[in-house]
Amino acid sequence: MSKETLQWLNQNTLIGFTDKRGTAWHYRADLQGAEPNHYSGAIPTGDVSRRLFHWEPVEQPIYVPSSGMEWTPNGHVPIPGTVEAVTDTGVLKLAPLHDRKAIQRSDTGHTMGIFTDSYQPHEYNEWLINTIATLLDDDLSIGSAGLLKNGAVAWVSVEVPDNVTTPEGVEFRPHLFGATSFDGSLATTFKRAVTSIVCDNTMAAGLGEAGQQIKIKHSRHSKLRIGEAREALNIIYQVADDFAAEVTTLCRTSVSDTEWNAFLDAHVPMPDEPGRSRTMAENKRDTLARLWNHDKRVAPWKGTAWGVVQAVNTYTHHEQTVRGAVRAERNMLRAVTGGVDELDHTTLHTLATVQNNPALLAA
Repeated sequence: MSKETLQWLNQNTLIGFTDKRGTAWHYRADLQGAEPNHYSGAIPTGDVSRRLFHWEPVEQPIYVPSSGMEWTPNGHVPIPGTVEAVTDTGVLKLAPLHDRKAIQRSDTGHTMGIFTDSYQPHEYNEWLINTIATLLDDDLSIGSAGLLKNGAVAWVSVEVPDNVTTPEGVEFRPHLFGATSFDGSLATTFKRAVTSIVCDNTMAAGLGEAGQQIKIKHSRHSKLRIGEAREALNIIYQVADDFAAEVTTLCRTSVSDTEWNAFLDAHVPMPDEPGRSRTMAENKRDTLARLWNHDKRVAPWKGTAWGVVQAVNTYTHHEQTVRGAVRAERNMLRAVTGGVDELDHTTLHTLATVQNNPALLAA
């Protein structure tokens, strides 16, 4: 069972520009609650704060069972802050852990993480909404936002209003998203990426290299330099031209049937011995072949390097088995943490090796 139910996704994520990109895969009108979570145009900044970020991270002390005494050079002395709790078996003494704290949601009391005292939570409204509102201009708007892991992870995506379509028929949306967490899984991150409209895949802005990003650790003296964020945000306008040029190069790079089969051999090696591993490899290769030959998200670019990238990216986003997390959660976390960059780079590196074409990575 996924961590995020369909109801959670319909009530705790906001999807904008649906006139341009269509509805999200998880859209269910009967699970929307009092307000729909899809917007035909941009998502108002106030809606993100009101609907998603209306609560605060609260620091709470942590207590552990204790005798209430500790040894010092002066002998046993009471531990400061020790409290007593009445239980079914009697009175239990609890001593505070002075170098640890819990971060809880102010509205539900859900504990999102436990940290050392030096950890500084980056409140969503301050670090995502206020910062992005400062950076937005007339040509940029919020295109999506959401909470994952019971609110412990959040993102806000800034996008241009219109899709970009290359001469090869590849339609995409350049964007920059900010994300942070209260469970220790993410530093506050601002990162550029693109979304492929035909399959709703997040892809690296630079397919052959890691996309530009800014990361700020959750420390006492952490702060975001607006100049750096503005510089990163400005890159959103460069992404369209850079990505379109990459797509053109990849669409012009032919991949023969022999090279495609060689790519599958390298990308999904087939174990010699029968068993579960061989069955899984066979199923993956069969799915990739189906996407390559018949799926509208991939088949229009069959026989090209772009088709190879699309096949692997679409398989990973939409076909691969997901364990312990909902697909939307996993895909967003991969986009934030760099897994998308690694996926696209590895795909091109494997294809370049099969074709003996190092220029493919430098395109």
